[in-house]
Amino acid sequence: MRTLHRLAAATSAVALSAAVVAPMTAAAPPAHAKAHGRSAAVASGDAAGRSVELTPAGTHETGVFGESAAEIPAFDPTTGRLFVVNAEKGAIDVLRVGADGAPTAETVLSAEGLATADGSITDEGATVNSVAVSGGVMAMAVEAADKTGLGWVVFFDTETLEYLGGVRAGALPDSIAFSPNGEYAVVANEGEPADDFSVDPEGTISVISVPKNVQQFSRLSQDDVRTVDFRAYDEGTALPEGVRVFGPDVQVPEGQEEAGYVARNLEPEYVTIGDTGRTAYVSIQEANAIVAIDLKSASIEDFWALQLTDWSQDGVLDVSNEDDAITLQNWPVMGVPMPDGIDSYRWRGQDLVVSANEGDSREWGDFVDAERVKDLELCKAEYPDAKALQKKGALGRLNVITDLGYDAERECYSQLHAFGGRSFSIYTADGERLFDSAGMIEEQIAALIEAGELPEWAFNANNDETPSFDSRSDDKGVEPESVVVGRIQGRTYAFVGLERIGGVMVFDITNPTQATYVDYVNERNWDAEGDDAEAGLGDMGAEGLTFVPAHESPSGVALLIVANEVSGSTTVYEVNPTPVK
Repeated sequence: MRTLHRLAAATSAVALSAAVVAPMTAAAPPAHAKAHGRSAAVASGDAAGRSVELTPAGTHETGVFGESAAEIPAFDPTTGRLFVVNAEKGAIDVLRVGADGAPTAETVLSAEGLATADGSITDEGATVNSVAVSGGVMAMAVEAADKTGLGWVVFFDTETLEYLGGVRAGALPDSIAFSPNGEYAVVANEGEPADDFSVDPEGTISVISVPKNVQQFSRLSQDDVRTVDFRAYDEGTALPEGVRVFGPDVQVPEGQEEAGYVARNLEPEYVTIGDTGRTAYVSIQEANAIVAIDLKSASIEDFWALQLTDWSQDGVLDVSNEDDAITLQNWPVMGVPMPDGIDSYRWRGQDLVVSANEGDSREWGDFVDAERVKDLELCKAEYPDAKALQKKGALGRLNVITDLGYDAERECYSQLHAFGGRSFSIYTADGERLFDSAGMIEEQIAALIEAGELPEWAFNANNDETPSFDSRSDDKGVEPESVVVGRIQGRTYAFVGLERIGGVMVFDITNPTQATYVDYVNERNWDAEGDDAEAGLGDMGAEGLTFVPAHESPSGVALLIVANEVSGSTTVYEVNPTPVK
């Protein structure tokens, strides 16, 4: 049976963060342990006692396991339709959300064979990477059959589901978002290298001026697309300090415009647009950076590297998958956030950016930018206890970044950098970090286990097999993949999707300098065993999230929609305000 898991207020992550300064090993609950029903949501820091609680309204199952059959969801309030990226089909699954909040299948929209404004036709075998909705229009980001080729953005009427038209975008268009007024669609063209690293397209951002209504889409032209690139950083403009550029220097694919090393190396990942509609913020994941785009001029407004987590003092984490225990402690390692999903909200008249600090390595052809600590030469001055640190029960198993922290003169590593922050962060629009959850998420899972709300094998579990206890501790832990911000009864919440263990952790971020834990839900079936669809594993691999405010919801209650990449399932939760008892 699928279960919801929550932690009672007495074991909040905030309290744990202050208390855990040495290894913490959680006692194993009985093998049959399940959730103990609903416990009170942890206090959100609201003096009025308001908080939220998530209740599953329904799930749509594709029945396809491990093939990315449910990735990114987008909801249209005018029709009640839910559009979900199904990469296995290379299409969009069209669902309808009923008055009870439950999703049901309606039809499928293909991205193949569509004529677009530049005279090209979307490929047979094209893949849909992202979807967004605004004003009765649905936009898809479409990747070419050869991912290094130029992709497309195509538009559909959400009412009739008729194709409205499309335009050419950059290579591997990934995340797409509409500005709040629907004036622009912005897509991050990731430009990943070929799988054998033979060629590398440039990473760009397309800013598309969208017709004012469905009837005017006949006027859509390629001239409505403006491209933001990073070529200036190959032509004398100084790259902001800390922005990571690395790896082989290979040419663009044949037939594409020439671009320098930096322009090819930077890979835009995820787009969010501020509430004013003036600025788009785009994560550049592997570069550990965010770029701000002025939409009116389609130009770079700001660009900054993200602050690292100092795991020797900023939080605790488990770094070994072979210590047979939940061991949370400080370690002499820096965490490099490298966010995937980001979102934004207004606070005191300014944009804030919220990031899910997943981390990502590059493994293309013979190039790999990760190695385990046990296989590195550590500098004796900085690591006098290197031999002990490199044991498998210590840092030995941890995967770290090979191009950071290396002292070429001494031929050793003077500092270690781990992939991801295992956290979410909140930044101002000019890159000042107001909050980082550091080890709170990993601690919260450990506390749930200690309280009997989760079985022990949930800790740092993988997303395609149960049981898989501790299997991700040597890599990126819970791996926060995505984040979406929602406002309920005057308070602001961050819903953080956890790719590996699955589920969503909720934080109150009304005060962005003092974010607090609220709730955790997970529809994974911890009683099942196996690594395929037949095992009945439940929701696995939370990938994309979308929040629907109560006034746009078919049920009249705010909704959180979670697309689960591994299980191919999409679950709709009702988000109910509830007083803290």
